[in-house]
Amino acid sequence: MEILNDGGKKSVQKAPRNGMSTGGKILIAATGGVGIGLSIVCASFVAPAFRKICLPYVPATTEQIQNVLSFLPKNATGKLLDIGSGDGRIVFAAAQHTKGLKTDGVELNPWLVYYSRLAALRHGATRQASFYRRDLWKFNIKDYNFVVIFGVEQMMKDLEHKLIAECPHNTKIIACRFRLPNLEPERTIEDGVNTVWFYDLNNQTQRQVLGNS
Repeated sequence: MEILNDGGKKSVQKAPRNGMSTGGKILIAATGGVGIGLSIVCASFVAPAFRKICLPYVPATTEQIQNVLSFLPKNATGKLLDIGSGDGRIVFAAAQHTKGLKTDGVELNPWLVYYSRLAALRHGATRQASFYRRDLWKFNIKDYNFVVIFGVEQMMKDLEHKLIAECPHNTKIIACRFRLPNLEPERTIEDGVNTVWFYDLNNQTQRQVLGNS
């Protein structure tokens, strides 16, 4: 904009700059990118809360792991499945405890599955330990001789039906935190929040036969 001064000379007044500096734009872009990244990661942990049955990520304690291992014979063979395997600590502990056992984990959270797979690579356990990102209710469990459950109370009844319908008749089930509502445990380790229930489907079948005779 041109302005005449007292001497009749023209002076030029610069218009104010409304644009943002390059540094400011980079800062905003970086902050937005971090925010989106955090939202994507957090969504995997928050999403279970919107499901019919919420299975939150709660890492197993050292006491819980030891209680689970007490029901696994060191000479056991076959396959073990950890339902809701989280960061894979039960799978790795079982693999180390029982060398002849193929140990698998099924988990819906992709970041926990990726973490578990990387941990398996780091520990050289990829041949014995595997991790699957699957919906539990659609995952085939018919080949497992041992099943470990870290569930919530709301899911135990439906899960009990799935175990009875799909597992081999001699499958051993180890339930942590919450027991199965109808099956009778063979043994129980009473340890507060670390309590573990041990079930043998073979004995459950025999009881049903005797009860119906």
